[in-house]
Amino acid sequence: MSFSPDTVPVRLARWEGVDRPFSLLVSTTARTPGPGELLVRIDLATVCGSDLHTVEGRRPSPAPSLLGHEQVGTVVGVGTGGVRCVDGTPVEPGMRVVWSVAASCGRCERCRDGLPQKCLHLRKYGHEPWSERSPLNGGFATHCVVLAGTAVVAVPAGLPDQVASPASCATATVAAALAAVGGTGTLAGRRVLITGAGMLGLTAAAMAATAGAQVSAVDPDPERRSRALQFGAGTVSDGTEPPAEADIALDFSGHPAAVQRCLDSLAVGGRAVLVGSVSPGPTVALDPERLVRGLHTVVGVHNYHPHDLDTAVRFLTEHHRAFPFASLVAAAHPLERIAEAIEAARTGTAPRQALAPHATPAP
Repeated sequence: MSFSPDTVPVRLARWEGVDRPFSLLVSTTARTPGPGELLVRIDLATVCGSDLHTVEGRRPSPAPSLLGHEQVGTVVGVGTGGVRCVDGTPVEPGMRVVWSVAASCGRCERCRDGLPQKCLHLRKYGHEPWSERSPLNGGFATHCVVLAGTAVVAVPAGLPDQVASPASCATATVAAALAAVGGTGTLAGRRVLITGAGMLGLTAAAMAATAGAQVSAVDPDPERRSRALQFGAGTVSDGTEPPAEADIALDFSGHPAAVQRCLDSLAVGGRAVLVGSVSPGPTVALDPERLVRGLHTVVGVHNYHPHDLDTAVRFLTEHHRAFPFASLVAAAHPLERIAEAIEAARTGTAPRQALAPHATPAP
């Protein structure tokens, strides 16, 4: 397979700013991938909560920009020097892949310290300014240039697009959250509290339950609570009653009351992982004496390590038939109807809306 920028049209839905419509751009000038880069044909992209927050103005983001960082695609071009997957497999044209939300330099002090997800020169897909020189830097397009320093993982043929696409953000972030408490190998018999039963919370319930944990999920929405039971939660709650003790508490909502519940629920030796608090908001109370005497650990997770993406794809490959992951993604919209997809993400009940960039719009 090969990609010729002179003959294959490239389309993208460019975000122009808050309260402004997307612009559909058609170009045939996509550059050939440079050293260590890939050119990937995007087969399916999903609308993450942070995409919606950007559109609504709740998350600062440059405009114009090409949003989207959850996607699965097929490699159509490999830059000189080649690219390897996280597990060392050489990337070849025709390979189906997902890739990390960001590219790291691999050289700065943070990368050397094992924190490539916080690289001093980090470039994040779907969050960078759009330019004519680098137009394909997000997921809401027919193609993406995957930069050097990006984690790439091959997707097995049996894993559906709608299950694989969220791996690039939602599933890998959950894998990072569980790695922060020692990994799934430490969860057997543990009492795990999950606050927020959206895409990430449901995924966390499935991963923790599979590892043998006793999972309870808290969410004010009854439909989300019902889904949590399908994804391995043993008990669900709307959060109005006092919290029960938990060995591990994971917050994916970012709501101050949910964060407080996680902190207040910790048993002796308990660990809380905060994932959802990615926007400014009210502070919560932290009793230092209780933390000290309880030997508690509180840690934040943002972005993820490349190995977390590999863990995510392996989990989905092995367990996506045991849990209804495919049902979490609504039927895909063509790229031309991105406004409908964004509105459905805002008002619909499905945890994810999807875009099929190569689909032809119905008349």
